[in-house]
Amino acid sequence: MVYTDAPALLALGVPMLLLTIAGCLWPDYVPYSTLLIPMFLGSLWLGPRTLPWFVVAALVCVSVMIAFTPPIESPQVIMVVVTFALGFLILLVSFSRTRLGIAGPKGESMLVDLRDRIMRQARIATLPDQWYAKSVLRSSGGTLFAGDFIVADADVSDGVLSVVVVDVSGKGVEAGTRSLLLSGAFGGLLAAVSTENFLPAANKYLLRQNWAEGFATAIQLHLDLATGDFELRKAGHPPAVWLHAGSGKWSVLDSEGPILGVLRNFEIEVVRGTIQPGDALMLYTDGLVEDPRRDIQSGIDKLAGRGQGLLQTGFEGAEVRLVDELERSDDDRALLLVHRRWPGEGQTPADAESGS
Repeated sequence: MVYTDAPALLALGVPMLLLTIAGCLWPDYVPYSTLLIPMFLGSLWLGPRTLPWFVVAALVCVSVMIAFTPPIESPQVIMVVVTFALGFLILLVSFSRTRLGIAGPKGESMLVDLRDRIMRQARIATLPDQWYAKSVLRSSGGTLFAGDFIVADADVSDGVLSVVVVDVSGKGVEAGTRSLLLSGAFGGLLAAVSTENFLPAANKYLLRQNWAEGFATAIQLHLDLATGDFELRKAGHPPAVWLHAGSGKWSVLDSEGPILGVLRNFEIEVVRGTIQPGDALMLYTDGLVEDPRRDIQSGIDKLAGRGQGLLQTGFEGAEVRLVDELERSDDDRALLLVHRRWPGEGQTPADAESGS
């Protein structure tokens, strides 16, 4: 087995030993506080098993340097106390990392990688030219982890788009661990089970977790890219909004369905329709429409009203504009916008003339 901390330990241990010798010979020029530098670097580079021993060795070196220092005066006593206090703090941090088994930066890189995987699952594959489908995710307080996530499965060869927008109980980082787990599980289920069985399977998965706050809401879209026919199923989630280009109006597609992870007897209602050219669907989480000062229906009406204006201004990049206009900092937010373009819309003039 290769001792992965050996290079870092050598790179830190040799300078620490040289600083100790220099501090004993020339205490006026090399104070013992300089050993805080290798201790700090050790907290970044060394693993949790090696770091405690390195910190203890550094504090022993500090004690040796103090023994060779002229009589300590009152200001120096404070410096000694601060040096040992910082050393013990680093020691405590190393013990807290023992559960994970890796050093701090490596743990952070793992979390970042998991976060990036969640974001990749929300990306929708390239669709036929007549379709525009984009999503945006925002977490409460601007953190990189959120309880809201989106998973998508676009099979262009079969002309089908399946997307699920999920809101896990909790906010921000506290819901981040649950969303990390569920996003991977839901992504696998979405590709493995039939459309009508996805939410029941997700409900069973959540029930098996036995979490104290193990519930979530979700809305699922199954779209035929050739005809525009769609099916919507939701589990305790805010309803989708349908923007009608023909009439210039919008409608709310509400249906019944229990929250995921609460009931074993799970039955949901299906809403069907056809997206005509120019129409759009908006799927979102409650953080975008819910406000303690008003009824959630008022928030839905506000979102739908803003979406209605897109029928005149256009849908390209509209998902980001809508979230920015309805920005809130105390809850996670997610929005999926699906738009069926008019024939020729989104093409360059040369493409339109050539009939491509």
